[in-house]
Amino acid sequence: MPHISYSELKDWAFCAFYHKLTRVEKIDGFKGNAFTAFGTAMHSVCEKKLLQEAVDEDFFTQEFEGCLEALDDDIEVDDRLVTDMREQGKQIMPEIQDALDDYFDEYEVLAVEMPLMEPIEGEEGYRFKGFIDAIVSTPDGKVHIFDWKTCSWGWDARKRSDALVTYQLTLYKHFFAQKMNVNSKDVETHFALLKRTAKKNRVEFFRVTSGPKKTQNALKLMRTALYNIQNKRYIKNRLSCTGGYGCKFYKTEHCP
Repeated sequence: MPHISYSELKDWAFCAFYHKLTRVEKIDGFKGNAFTAFGTAMHSVCEKKLLQEAVDEDFFTQEFEGCLEALDDDIEVDDRLVTDMREQGKQIMPEIQDALDDYFDEYEVLAVEMPLMEPIEGEEGYRFKGFIDAIVSTPDGKVHIFDWKTCSWGWDARKRSDALVTYQLTLYKHFFAQKMNVNSKDVETHFALLKRTAKKNRVEFFRVTSGPKKTQNALKLMRTALYNIQNKRYIKNRLSCTGGYGCKFYKTEHCP
């Protein structure tokens, strides 16, 4: 069934033509690197921590090595960076449970890696696809959705409030409430940062507001993306060619 995920929406917002190349023509876009391997391994550790399952440094090391081995052969990996990451992961691990307890105090784990495949109102035949990293409840009756994010030292104020970044949680909240038939007012959203190079407070939770207006804006962006995708309108966003991290297709045969 046709669907759209947050990552696909983010690709479209980056550049509709980039979306066409990677999502329609299936030309490889971003393939992953040591940072994504580290993030995947840490996600596995956090999942086990939440489920109160035994997890030690060897588990992280094995997960990390497995993720590195799964990278395509043409991906260059900095050996020194990988060595640093092995130690950084081990330093983060002991702080995960303490950060959870400090932030939520008393809580019950409801789900980890909850799948979403929900109908999009007004978009017949289309669904929103996603996976929520973790969901917990607190004694005040609130349900909390949060997403683990690995990073270097943390996020600055601009990134914490960036609309497109936070729309991930906004959409997760909307479709979770739809799936579970609960009042969205009782659902709160958070990011949990796992900071590789921080000297202290290596795990940090912070709340992200996802009220009605923001939800409306996120859904509007998604519907605009779907309209353009369905009508095969792939306008190039020239601001994304060299801005930020730039586009890998810039000045190549795919995007001269």
